[in-house]
Amino acid sequence: MLTFTALGPFQAWADGAPLDLGGQRQRAVLARLLVAGGRAVPVHTLIDELWPGDPPAQALSTIQGYVSRLRRALEPGRAPREEAGVLVSAPPGYALRARTEQVDAWHFETLVKSDGTPAQVWAAMDTALGLWRGPALAEFAELSWAATEAGRLEELRLIAVERRADAGLALGRATSLVADLEAHASAYPLREEAWRLLAVALYRMGRQGDALAALRRARAVWRDELGLDLSAGLRRLEADMLAQRLEEPPAEPVAEPGAAGGVLRVLVADDQALVRTGLKAMLDSEAGFAQAGEAANGEEAISAVRETRPDVVLLDIQMPRLDGLAAARRILAGERPPKVVMMTTFGSDENLYAALRAGVSGFVLKTSPPEQILAAIRAAAAGDALIDPAVTTRLISAFTGRTDPASPPALAGLPDDRLDVLKLVARGLTNRQIGQTLALPEEEVGLVVKSLLEHLGLFDRAQLVMAAYESGLVTPGAK
Repeated sequence: MLTFTALGPFQAWADGAPLDLGGQRQRAVLARLLVAGGRAVPVHTLIDELWPGDPPAQALSTIQGYVSRLRRALEPGRAPREEAGVLVSAPPGYALRARTEQVDAWHFETLVKSDGTPAQVWAAMDTALGLWRGPALAEFAELSWAATEAGRLEELRLIAVERRADAGLALGRATSLVADLEAHASAYPLREEAWRLLAVALYRMGRQGDALAALRRARAVWRDELGLDLSAGLRRLEADMLAQRLEEPPAEPVAEPGAAGGVLRVLVADDQALVRTGLKAMLDSEAGFAQAGEAANGEEAISAVRETRPDVVLLDIQMPRLDGLAAARRILAGERPPKVVMMTTFGSDENLYAALRAGVSGFVLKTSPPEQILAAIRAAAAGDALIDPAVTTRLISAFTGRTDPASPPALAGLPDDRLDVLKLVARGLTNRQIGQTLALPEEEVGLVVKSLLEHLGLFDRAQLVMAAYESGLVTPGAK
């Protein structure tokens, strides 16, 4: 089946394999038609929006050439004179013909706007948020139409986060939601719904004082930023809490064994049978884990991922036939890829660095105790990362100074207390160790890390490490 992804790296896929869409501007033609949602885009609009203010004299023929090559990529089996069925002519321009479920952005929007019972809304928002693999349309950010659409999709993403939380509160899941809502309200302090949800979640946990304190924080931010008091809705909520007029908090649901999301399926890939056997025994002995399969080399790992669709892949960085680094790149380039945690004994720093750049969720040493390997799997599945401190220290020493012009510019605007946490994350410290170092509660450190990820537009702890030393924030030997 032909599918398109725009919620992250822009790509078209045929039965899960990426298609060659050509160069940047040719890809932009397809992206612009995707943004139109199936409606026709006139050729003159494509020209004006692809070459803002300065289209070349041969722009029309160039667009026609782009469309012709894209058609060949999307429908390679179409006869030369057969009418196109995907990228179609729709005078005075072109349109993308696809079903909603074939385009992640279209599917996402449909899910966000769907309705139903709290359980149905929870499931729909969970599915919608799971479609995101990174910032939308980031490679076309310099084009105004892409920036506008990316902003619209990001607003829908925030609505999905809030709708999911609202449904979760109705289902009695306040306890599990508070940490995420703290991070959400901190990252988007001018969103009324973020503060409402956080306050209600805290109240339903029996933490009335913390709920009122959250609303006081919102009031302070709004006065500083907007010169306004809380909205009428938040003032009513505050009054209801003071008068204890809110409904009794529902009981937290008890998860049933084997419930969806309760078991993490892990694929183990290592060329040593003894290592695979040991990891299988570890997974079998721990509740909440199951082995999805195993592989003895990189090629087998890629095939096994396609066949078993695991949640997490434990992947040895050095294997025969196709090494772990190359396998990781191909696995992570797939459609809706699993998380990848690399295993290493003494892998070269060059390989470790390259794997981080490829998007792995972290590293563990093969000599690590089982609890650390299991923690890495859990962290990766939750969208976080765990990198062995010894590996992190080596990477910083080897690669500080390789500045990356694409590192997040917002890093320079972070307050000192956030930078202190980021430096310690970059040095491989856990949240508990950071809390002990800075005299902060471990939970507060977790919230700061989540707010850093949101503020910088990053998606896991490994990327925070990369941003810290590529920007020069961390240098070898610094304390």
